[in-house]
Amino acid sequence: MSKPVLIVGDVHGDLERLFKALRPYPPDQWHTAFLGDLVDGGPFGVGGLRYARDRPNSTVLLGNHEVAMLWALRDRGRVGFWVGMGGQPHDLQELAREPGLQEWLRGRPALVRLEDGSLLQHSDNDNYAALIDNPDSDPVEEVNRMTRVLLDNGREDLLWEAMSPFGVFRRQPHRLSEWLKRTGASRVVHGHSPHRAKEPDAYHEGAAVSYDGSFSRYFGARYTRGRGAAGATVAPLPPLPAQRQ
Repeated sequence: MSKPVLIVGDVHGDLERLFKALRPYPPDQWHTAFLGDLVDGGPFGVGGLRYARDRPNSTVLLGNHEVAMLWALRDRGRVGFWVGMGGQPHDLQELAREPGLQEWLRGRPALVRLEDGSLLQHSDNDNYAALIDNPDSDPVEEVNRMTRVLLDNGREDLLWEAMSPFGVFRRQPHRLSEWLKRTGASRVVHGHSPHRAKEPDAYHEGAAVSYDGSFSRYFGARYTRGRGAAGATVAPLPPLPAQRQ
């Protein structure tokens, strides 16, 4: 990408705080990569989707909460589960009225590999590998292809299973190493598992970086109710450590 990359981790409906965090980063000067989970928790989930879609020079990934929302939209028997994990009924009503936004959301990638080899994904696990149907294909392209196939065929459950586990890479670094080899990536950049550092949390010698800095003031007991430093979730992508180059 010709512009420096700005990473945005889990927003969870806190659009007001997102606007404030993005002020130092004009969209004409940065390529913004949203790592998913814009929805649920706060009151502006669908507003966050629209904003990310319309922000110039942006890439938007699919998070497990977007998968759960699409699942609830298709199968009303899943609404209770989705509400229990922070879903806002008015957001579902808004999304139901916007077929164009639904189609755009279904087309979001699960993985993006940058020119420096950084692999962007929402969840910090290698369960995405379960989505690879053709072992001879590029794994990033294949995961993205199968993500769309599953969404188009009512198999959100398989995506949910792939994207929901927390903290796999931190607990099992050998799985991170194998995932990097399989995808040809230099490091993984993810959200999904909240941390309490004041900046994006790099671990395992920079092989992974977490951008879920407990940003939302509304989302869940795992978060610090918006007390997480904004710069731990919205921050430039740092250069690769020397040992990762």
